[in-house]
Amino acid sequence: MNRGGRKGRNDGSDVAKDRKKTLKRLWFYLSFYKKRLVIGIILTVLSNALSLIGPYLTGKMINEMVVVNNGLNIDFNEVFLLGGLMISFYLTSALMNYILSVALVKMSQSVVFKLRTDLFNKMTTVSVKYFDTNQTGDIISRMSYDIDTIAGSLSSDALSLITSTITLVVSFIMMIIVSPLLLLIYFITIPLSFLLTTFLSKIIKKKLRIRNKSLGQLNGYTEEMISAQKTIQSYVQEDNVYERYKILNEDTTEKSYEAGYYLTTTGPGVLFINNFGTALVGTAGAILVLFGRIMVGDLSAFMLYSKRFSGPINHMSNLVADIQSALAAAERVFYVLDQDDETQDILDGKDSGITEGQVTFDDVSFRYVEDRPVLQNVSFDVKPGQTVAIVGQTGAGKTTLVNLMMRYYDINSGKILVDGIPIESFNRKYYRRAFSMVLQDTWIFKGTVLDNIKYGNGDCSFEEVVEAAKKARIHHYISHLPNGYDTVLSDEGVNISKGQKQLIVIARAMLSKSQMLILDEATSNVDTYTEVNIQEAMLNLMKHKTTFVIAHRLSTIRNADIILLVEKGNIIEKGTHESLMEQKGKYHELFMSQFA
Repeated sequence: MNRGGRKGRNDGSDVAKDRKKTLKRLWFYLSFYKKRLVIGIILTVLSNALSLIGPYLTGKMINEMVVVNNGLNIDFNEVFLLGGLMISFYLTSALMNYILSVALVKMSQSVVFKLRTDLFNKMTTVSVKYFDTNQTGDIISRMSYDIDTIAGSLSSDALSLITSTITLVVSFIMMIIVSPLLLLIYFITIPLSFLLTTFLSKIIKKKLRIRNKSLGQLNGYTEEMISAQKTIQSYVQEDNVYERYKILNEDTTEKSYEAGYYLTTTGPGVLFINNFGTALVGTAGAILVLFGRIMVGDLSAFMLYSKRFSGPINHMSNLVADIQSALAAAERVFYVLDQDDETQDILDGKDSGITEGQVTFDDVSFRYVEDRPVLQNVSFDVKPGQTVAIVGQTGAGKTTLVNLMMRYYDINSGKILVDGIPIESFNRKYYRRAFSMVLQDTWIFKGTVLDNIKYGNGDCSFEEVVEAAKKARIHHYISHLPNGYDTVLSDEGVNISKGQKQLIVIARAMLSKSQMLILDEATSNVDTYTEVNIQEAMLNLMKHKTTFVIAHRLSTIRNADIILLVEKGNIIEKGTHESLMEQKGKYHELFMSQFA
């Protein structure tokens, strides 16, 4: 397909990002499960509150034991009570955490299910331009790797973030209760941790976005090369392909290393600051104990709470990196969801109403890129039932004419009329049902032969399918398959030849009751003998239908009612085969060159 020198790929990875907007959109998906989320938060609060009472009870137990030095008796009932309470609190906390983890995993998978469904639905409505300017592998990477990253973050990081926040708040309150003076000393190091985490998180987000973009390019190249192995091997390009892959792989590895470097640097840096704070508290606490300003049990409880407090800070530094990765992945997914759909229909729900199949191009101009016109002031009129052949050199604009007629793209100026009605007035869903197509690049999906032939043709009977296969000269081959019409074809039909795939697609078109037919090199993958045999079937297929034939072999379009010779986006010659041959012009020159 001629793209008129389209611009480079834009996958959204280098677009300015809005973290708040991304979080807001993720919350939209979470909001479908508000009740479950609220219950989860309540369980988290209770679970962490119970576990954080433990250090306080530990301090009380130590204080009970220390009284021995003062010649007092130990109250073992008090000690056993405190120990029993600790065990029961920890067990209850563990049970709540288990229930919470299971519920959160289920919720995250529900969110991801909806997100993946929305993304796939988007693929069915997005403008064709998006697929023309983005690699298939990169799109698949967004639907698999990026969504899996989001799922992991929602199921584990979200719980960890809530838990860490609660731990920070409760530990802070308990440290105030135990010893405000020690808290003041400990807090000397806290701003350093936050400053370091904030600084590195900005770098990490940028590095992760670059890594994801590089990974998408690597996946896209890999997908392209795997699908083109026969071509690569036949042209002995294995070494060149390997060298290109090596460059992309090295670039991805480098970008992943840079992101991983800052990811791993954050934790040790914050851990050092927290350990330094713990050392200060331990030293100051020992002095306070000596002067009788604090009891040993209280110092022990404070040290435990300080560890609980510093733990989340250290963990959150790593957590921030994981969340940044998830946000970068979410941005890539939302970028696809924000792509333009096909332009909305003017008359929603209007049936095509196409009964004749008259097609008129009136001064039509079109460009894929603003400053590079592909078609210029194209005009022609096709009467119902006529066969139109579109010929010309590669890149002349032949397929673009069909794309505009099918409304894969909208014209920049002029009019395209079908049965005298501008095609923009039709609902696309009904309008496209007026066409059946047989393209050079045939499409076979994983399923039975019967399902592939019936595809898009409603509830056709088995007899109708067999009749269509006979007309397409493919019935004999199908009958000798292991399970006949119930034989399952693999993805893309790789277990049958290209010619056989094309015959199946032709049989599919023969079932269609559409008024118009498009044949884009429809017999390019069949041998000359088979092509001659199916000519009668093709003529039956074209009977009473307005047919557009794109062909390079001019011998196949001699009987066309109209032949359009396209060159550089203009129709330079128009007429029947005989009239154009008599003109001794470009068509005559092109036709004779094929038989020289």
